[in-house]
Amino acid sequence: MADSPFRILPRQRKSADADSAQALPFWHYLVAAVLGAANTLSFAPTPHGGWLELVIFTLFFAWLSRTRGWRGAALTGWAFGFGNFVTGVWWLYVSMHFYGGMAAPLAAAAVALFSLYLAIYPALSSVVWSLVAGRAHFDDEEGYARESADSEPRFCPTWHGAFAFASAWALGEWLRGLVFTGFPWLSSGYAQVDGPLAGFGAIAGVYGVGFVLALVAALLVQAYYHARHGQAMTAGARFAPAYVAAGLIVAGMLLSFVQFTTPANSPLTVRLLQGNVKQEMKFRQEGVDESLALYRRLITEKPADLIVTPETALPVLASQVPQDFATAIRHFADTTRSSILFGAVGVSLTPEGKPTDYTNSLFGITPGSFDVFRYDKHHLVPFGEFVPLGFHWFVNLMGIPLGDLAGGPAVQKSFFVRNQPVAVDICYEDIFGEEIARTIREQEAPAGILVNSTNLAWFGNTIALDQHLQIARMRSIETGRPMLRATNTGMTAVIGADGHVVAKLPTYTTGVLEATVQGTSGRTPYVSSGNLTVIVISLVLLAFGFAFAPGRRK
Repeated sequence: MADSPFRILPRQRKSADADSAQALPFWHYLVAAVLGAANTLSFAPTPHGGWLELVIFTLFFAWLSRTRGWRGAALTGWAFGFGNFVTGVWWLYVSMHFYGGMAAPLAAAAVALFSLYLAIYPALSSVVWSLVAGRAHFDDEEGYARESADSEPRFCPTWHGAFAFASAWALGEWLRGLVFTGFPWLSSGYAQVDGPLAGFGAIAGVYGVGFVLALVAALLVQAYYHARHGQAMTAGARFAPAYVAAGLIVAGMLLSFVQFTTPANSPLTVRLLQGNVKQEMKFRQEGVDESLALYRRLITEKPADLIVTPETALPVLASQVPQDFATAIRHFADTTRSSILFGAVGVSLTPEGKPTDYTNSLFGITPGSFDVFRYDKHHLVPFGEFVPLGFHWFVNLMGIPLGDLAGGPAVQKSFFVRNQPVAVDICYEDIFGEEIARTIREQEAPAGILVNSTNLAWFGNTIALDQHLQIARMRSIETGRPMLRATNTGMTAVIGADGHVVAKLPTYTTGVLEATVQGTSGRTPYVSSGNLTVIVISLVLLAFGFAFAPGRRK
């Protein structure tokens, strides 16, 4: 740092770490929480929210830079995370209270406690950044006045500090998507689907986009700090952070035009069904009868190469589908050359014929073949599809059925529609990009089209529907493949291989979305390496910071 007017504080020098939690007033953390809440506005349904997120992240990092030690950094990151999550996943309250029957105070408390847990990860990222980045003070010999006689800048505006924040942030989000089966909802990269950094998704996935976002924010704050206090620096050194930040933004925009996959096989005509069956009626007998009649009509009213129903569109065991329904669907498939994917409850039978191992499944019918394709959901939802150890008391407070299911293999075979292999997933499985990338890597016949069958009626007409569509769009960007979404209440949509929505149905309506879809082949860099790229880069940069930062050497 020959051109920098800042010196890293020696490790032995007494700092304010011991009193950092008390050094900042309560309103500091309140502002951090407000920034976190405002960050929720960056995500869908806000159009082009990636630009807003870039501004908010820059403000957040500037606010984080006011802290004097790791304790203050932890509380600031925790406050930001809590504000973001409590406003971003409040729709879980709808599921627990309105459909699960949990008392309103308990449901609200559960959302708050869950948000506090999720906020641990941005708090952890903030701590790691504060430990790696160190702090700095003005060097009077360089000719820069301090704000006061004994004041010290709380922020170390160095390159390794900026990379430390990006690395720590990316690793924190990756851990949040991994621990306790993972919950990567609201990962910062998702807001960039329509933002300037979307192009990095095909290179390093959603966590890689989050890495670049955090890096750009830190560099912008560093550039402001240099402009304000770095008069002794050369012009090149002073403005270098701003140049790099601008270059990353331009690179992200240009990468969005790069195509890593190519069209493959003949285009398919598709019909995506949206039944709009009321959740409170779905598992009652009258609801079951209504669903069977509705989807029989929707499936057979018009042929297509591929017809897809939502998750558990047939709310019965697959082995108990009425014979007249099964005969009608099979006859329609054979006579119209239509392939059909329908959701139902799978079951395995013991040698004695007793049912066991219930699964959330998709079944596929191919014209002219008596073989039935089956996909069993692999990544199950805690509390909704399985009960974590020690939490049966919590599930007993709700009335949600299908509380303990079995999962399928991590990688399952493709469903062939004509000559086009299709990879299917159910519900929130599409929020785990690494698993979809792994499926494409390891399938014997790599899929050229992705299909998601889901039912978000559990969460009402809330932002969860828009957010889930945004997440699915990132999967298309990461894999370079189109995605078909068949949902019960919305968002039923066709997403192009570039992540743009080609067509969608209005939410909470009964309808059919028809489109022609071109599959693709080939691998994006993300499909080839998954999350390994951003994990390795982040760990190496953090290790370098710990080992070679000036403050550590002293």
